Amino acid sequence: MKINKTTEALIEWYGMNKRDLPWRDVDDPYKVWISEIILQQTRVNQGISYYYRFIEAFPNVNSLAAATSDQVLKLWQGLGYYSRARNLHHAAKQIVASYGGVFPSTYDEIIKLKGIGQYTAAAIASISFNIAVPAVDGNIYRVLSRLFSIAEPIGTNTSYKLFFNRSLEIIDKSRPGIYNQALMELGALVCHPQMPACIDCPLQMHCSAYNDGTITLFPVKNAKVKVQERFFYYFIMIHGSKIGIRKRNENDIWKGLYEFPMIESSKADLHIDEAIRLFTHSVNIDEATIQYISDEYRHKLTHRLINARFIHLLLPIGWQCSIDGVIWINRNDLSNYALPRLIDRYVKESGFID
Repeated sequence: MKINKTTEALIEWYGMNKRDLPWRDVDDPYKVWISEIILQQTRVNQGISYYYRFIEAFPNVNSLAAATSDQVLKLWQGLGYYSRARNLHHAAKQIVASYGGVFPSTYDEIIKLKGIGQYTAAAIASISFNIAVPAVDGNIYRVLSRLFSIAEPIGTNTSYKLFFNRSLEIIDKSRPGIYNQALMELGALVCHPQMPACIDCPLQMHCSAYNDGTITLFPVKNAKVKVQERFFYYFIMIHGSKIGIRKRNENDIWKGLYEFPMIESSKADLHIDEAIRLFTHSVNIDEATIQYISDEYRHKLTHRLINARFIHLLLPIGWQCSIDGVIWINRNDLSNYALPRLIDRYVKESGFID
């Protein structure tokens, strides 16, 4: 079967230049799935250690499905975007319930799994089942937009269909998994967002934007979403050897993770004394000693900037530990719970736990 010369050059380059990664040359759909979910919003170097730990703890769908949500989230701690871990867990249970623990083998079945979108379904279907469906992610948007000078802003349903169809025109139908991985690898290693290494690109002679001198104009993006600032006041309630923590169950950031009880303010200038008054009143604490107030900690998420202060409150020995939603644990057991990176950073930097 004759393939497009662009695709031929791409796959030849990939064979000689692909990185040696633990999920590379693996067609087990479970392992491909785990690697693809980890690599969403995560750098490869950071993702490798998480991949190894995840596969060691949960070597197959059944073991992941049988785990508790706390076990899954604890293993995911530090990767961020925790909905990925919750969705993995949910989808594993789907596979056990609906497919007897055997990973579904068609694109239409795969995409029905919780947390699996068009790109991930295409990656799994092509790599594990040799189904000729293009995968389109950020790297591939960038490569294709330059290759074909596509001026449609990326990230919309319209642009997805356009890029999908252009990729479908040149996909190697006999090796779709290799083709998709080669495009991803080219975007990661050569076709960088800034200062692409065009001199090293195997598609240079085929690239419309390179030949027109318009590389920097692609891909076209819509206006950036405004970053929302939020102001958190965390209260570390210390009662003898115990501290109080709660599980975040709201449909918000860090759902399912543990944190210190807190209040949130919409105002940047809320005085710390007022924050303490509001909190102690809300949990009916009449008597507490302020042991320590931290400096401000800032934590950047994709569209949010969290500004946090940590206030240590010493509760009187005779006080009855009873606050709705709060559990009381030994201080040094805190490390057994899945925490947001912001809180994990604070307790480690402050020396709060040994």
